[in-house]
Amino acid sequence: MTEAVVFDLDGVLLRSEEVWDAVREHYVREHGGRYDEDVQRAMMGMSAPEWSRFLHEEARVPDDPDEINSEVVRRMLDAYRRELPLLPGAVEAVRRTADAFPLALASSSSREVFEEVLELAGIAECFRATVSSEEVARGKPAPDVYLEAARRLGGAPERCAAVEDSHSGIRSAKSAGMRVVAIPNAAYPPDEEALRLADAVVRSLDELTVDVLLG
Repeated sequence: MTEAVVFDLDGVLLRSEEVWDAVREHYVREHGGRYDEDVQRAMMGMSAPEWSRFLHEEARVPDDPDEINSEVVRRMLDAYRRELPLLPGAVEAVRRTADAFPLALASSSSREVFEEVLELAGIAECFRATVSSEEVARGKPAPDVYLEAARRLGGAPERCAAVEDSHSGIRSAKSAGMRVVAIPNAAYPPDEEALRLADAVVRSLDELTVDVLLG
């Protein structure tokens, strides 16, 4: 039975993949690198150190990975402070779920980014634990960030439900042994193979009920 819930951030609570995509594409092209659909898809779920290194090594951005990360994050925070792209029902879903379960966040975003987002959204106090994939050995689709989220909550992964939207996120949570509730990302949908791994699929945050999380 589900005793705790772990949320992803990007694509689940925040329509942020489009913002990340636009910011990184502008930065990469500005610096003479390559940016196309393959580059974009490859980075989904990567931690900040992983995607920064990927842009340097594979997309041929000449800047050092640390410089790439720092500048992209600065631009992302500027964008979020101008307009936070919360998905419909995000705040309500988090607060509703927090009334029933302890919550954690397992995000591929850096701590600097997701802490700002949670504060701007007014839901920081709903989460008992938060983890960035840059704080573990491997980003999604490896299970590390979800295993660490369960550890910080003090529970077994098998007794946690994860809420995810992407192919890498679904695989990450499932590999950790969690019950996976998928809310497919409309702009960047998970592949059918990944979607079949989900224990439940809902179409919006309004459909994310306690009964769905319990299974």
